[in-house]
Amino acid sequence: MPPLRPTLPISNIPTTLPLKRHITPFLCTRCLHSGTPRRSIPEPTPFCPDPTTFLTLIGRQLSQHASKIPTWEALFSLSSSQLRELGIEPARTRRYLLRWREKFLNGEFGVGGDFQQVQDGVGELRIVEVPDAAAATVAAGESAAEGGEGVRRGAVATANRSPGMRKVVVNVKPGAEIESAEEFTETVAPSMIQMMGGHTIRGPHVELVKGTEGSVARVAVKEGLWEQKKGHKVDGGERRKAEVRAKRRSEERKDAR
Repeated sequence: MPPLRPTLPISNIPTTLPLKRHITPFLCTRCLHSGTPRRSIPEPTPFCPDPTTFLTLIGRQLSQHASKIPTWEALFSLSSSQLRELGIEPARTRRYLLRWREKFLNGEFGVGGDFQQVQDGVGELRIVEVPDAAAATVAAGESAAEGGEGVRRGAVATANRSPGMRKVVVNVKPGAEIESAEEFTETVAPSMIQMMGGHTIRGPHVELVKGTEGSVARVAVKEGLWEQKKGHKVDGGERRKAEVRAKRRSEERKDAR
């Protein structure tokens, strides 16, 4: 028979339980999403004027759901549960769509998203020379102290630039003629577009026009132009990588015997 535990006198038994000083109520973070005020619907851009184009640009075969989202307002107002009711599956695809929708609201586009001159889904890029109004006047050494005129940077001609001019990449309508380069003096180059060597346009999905030596290029709307590629698991992913590689080494040792 096991020994009996010693009993405490009744006077030593606590009659009340200690209470916590700070009690934190349970709060579901997801419940707060429903009360968040909706942001205003952004205006469509020339390169992305409708929901079908938007779904085509972001890729991952979302263009097959274009008929389920008929209007621009619906694209930026439907919730995740409403998208699920429309048949946009799986959840990973809905999250991807909502993430790109938020990026668009923040003005974060892929290549061509900030084009202002677009025709039939095609934006053209050209390298043009504009007056270098922002060039600084630099005085050289003692010449400045003696009241010399100094040397204007960009006033000397180079192999790729005329005197007093600078080259910029501008967006124009396909086939349009440029009457005056001065209208592009304050133009900022489109995002994700670069000029290499002062004569060649470079950027993602940029197609150079033949016969222009790289000074004219085009960007066209196509499936997956803005798509963020999904990652792929290597050797079963991070969780199973060690196990998969150990089994592989074991099989290689067995085959080597």
